[in-house]
Amino acid sequence: MNIRQIRYFIAAAEELNIGRAAARLNVSQPPVTRQIQQLEEELKAQLFLRTPRGVELTQAGEIFLAEAKNIVGLLDQAGGRVRRAAQGEEGRLDVAIFGSAIIGFIPRIVLEFKRLYPNVHVALRAMDKIQQVEGLRSRAIDLGFNRLMNPEEGLMIEEIARERLVAAVSSEGPLAGLGRATLAELAREPLILFPASRAFGFVDVVKDLFRSQRLKPEVAQVVGDAFTGLALAAAGFGVCLAPESMKSVSLRGVVFLEIDLDPAPTVDLSCVYRSGDGSPVLRNFLEVARNGGLRELEDLRRPS
Repeated sequence: MNIRQIRYFIAAAEELNIGRAAARLNVSQPPVTRQIQQLEEELKAQLFLRTPRGVELTQAGEIFLAEAKNIVGLLDQAGGRVRRAAQGEEGRLDVAIFGSAIIGFIPRIVLEFKRLYPNVHVALRAMDKIQQVEGLRSRAIDLGFNRLMNPEEGLMIEEIARERLVAAVSSEGPLAGLGRATLAELAREPLILFPASRAFGFVDVVKDLFRSQRLKPEVAQVVGDAFTGLALAAAGFGVCLAPESMKSVSLRGVVFLEIDLDPAPTVDLSCVYRSGDGSPVLRNFLEVARNGGLRELEDLRRPS
């Protein structure tokens, strides 16, 4: 039994006429007759009764017609899913995320991707930089979002956006009313750094930024994430430098200051994925990320 025999049988059963079935299938009549005869021989059952006006289904034929339609439906469904998967329109994507970027960029990119590709399941996992590299190598994840990634053999690192840095200070502190502050002014306050990590990262960038101006502020705290850093700044523990997207966090007692430095200090947001990964789902996700990252950055800067 093969799919051609089944499709020929369905056409004949629906038309109740071999000639009309052949015309519908765009073939001559003898192949249709021959395929149906072979099918009957294999099933050891008569599927049609020949009549002067055409054919009629036997009871066995009626039962087989229902099953044949199910078979063809499943095959068509499978073929459609395979085609959608080949175009990256169906499947699964495991994405690793991290602290501060979850506020502004990543949710918007993921939601836009889900809007465009609703049949792809996106699983989000919280992982730090080292965990993301390990997860990519073990194929536990397909892509990670992170900042300040060092080159890694076998991995692609692609910057999709660049954010300015801002300073979070207490609304009750001496800097709250400035609007803008120089690094020298910020260095007079204790510094809150994040995230505590095993790898080079945002902490080192902030330290290097002050060092470039020959400033060495007192480090009051090194905490695990941006949210804790902002909370400590709100409580008056010191100044916390953060990516601009963190301004969307509504936290009582925090004021954000522009950093008066030319050029303005920035930090990247990058995607990291396996080199040579030909996944169509990954390809489509990267296209959304590339088109969405910088646009969303501009949206964040527009006044509400």
